[in-house]
Amino acid sequence: MSVIPTTQTVFAEPASEERLHRVIAALQTNGFGAELLDDAAAARRRVAELIPADASVYTGTSETLRLSGIDGDINGTERYDAVKARSRTMDRTLALDEVWRMISTPQFIVGSAQAVTETGALVLASASGGQLPAYAGGAPHAIWIVGAQKVVPDLTTALVRVQEHCLPLENERAMTAYGKPSAVNRLLVLNAEPAPRRGTVLLLREAIGF
Repeated sequence: MSVIPTTQTVFAEPASEERLHRVIAALQTNGFGAELLDDAAAARRRVAELIPADASVYTGTSETLRLSGIDGDINGTERYDAVKARSRTMDRTLALDEVWRMISTPQFIVGSAQAVTETGALVLASASGGQLPAYAGGAPHAIWIVGAQKVVPDLTTALVRVQEHCLPLENERAMTAYGKPSAVNRLLVLNAEPAPRRGTVLLLREAIGF
């Protein structure tokens, strides 16, 4: 008996090598730095090469960063000025404005995306929106690590992936971590990168994250 694919299984399958190369070419045409890497370990090494020691770095909440070890490399060591780690020691009541400025304008923002289209656009969803100002241009440098399963043909399919695949999985994580569900309250679409060498996409041949 054949199994009818669901959105969960379709959106979890890594893209073919041909599609991955098509995405890389489209991203480069749109002004992004784009590199095709084998796996999360390679991405971890590349991130360490791209970010100089002592740079201020903010990491978006990301299963990709957690599973790859990149989150720990940035927030769990003294190599960088880790904005997230520093902000957690601050009084959010007295210094909330300063915290928002810190996370909106770090030297580097590192995260992932919920989808990348074959036309070379990144789609990023968020419940709080905290990481989006830096992604959109507040940070002089942005790095996104994207698993092969996040490749979609177009923006319409990307939005379906966000709602039908990513959100249910993020809901489960949020309930465990925060005791409340998540929501797609903010959506950011990066169609192109107008500033040369600002944004780098590390596209992996393996599936990782949501």
